[in-house]
Amino acid sequence: MSIDCNNRTALFVRGGRSRYSPASPEQIVEAARRVIDQRVPAGTPFKDPEIARTFFRDKLAGLEREVFAAAFLDTRHRLIEYVELFHGTIDGAEVHPREVVKKAIACNAAAVLFSHNHPSGEVEPSPADRAVTARLKQALVLVDVRVLDHVIVGGNDTLSMASRGLL
Repeated sequence: MSIDCNNRTALFVRGGRSRYSPASPEQIVEAARRVIDQRVPAGTPFKDPEIARTFFRDKLAGLEREVFAAAFLDTRHRLIEYVELFHGTIDGAEVHPREVVKKAIACNAAAVLFSHNHPSGEVEPSPADRAVTARLKQALVLVDVRVLDHVIVGGNDTLSMASRGLL
């Protein structure tokens, strides 16, 4: 196999036997997500809403299917753990409040930021988005975990439900 070294835009990955081959778009996105994890390690404070919007945009933009994620935070709003909780289809993901509560307790979280992507690129919250956020908020208040925001990612745009007064 020959590699065109004149193609300066190609990115390469090392495969078996230490041979390099052009990276697929999926491999490039996965590498970028690992870099994001390194830039925002556990303990990073999420005090500014813009930090959360940028973080979730970097994590969820460009995915072909809907993913519902959470950033579990301590009492000082520092990141404990980022988790992609539910994976769905091109236009929805089923969210189970019971599983979210279990994970929040397991993380010993005091607060949580939710996010999900809209593969369509539209960031306006649907009635289902509003309803699931309300259900999650009700479930988590019972175990003293505050829902700080729900960020919707569509392409490179984001929408904060808290800044819209929807929490």
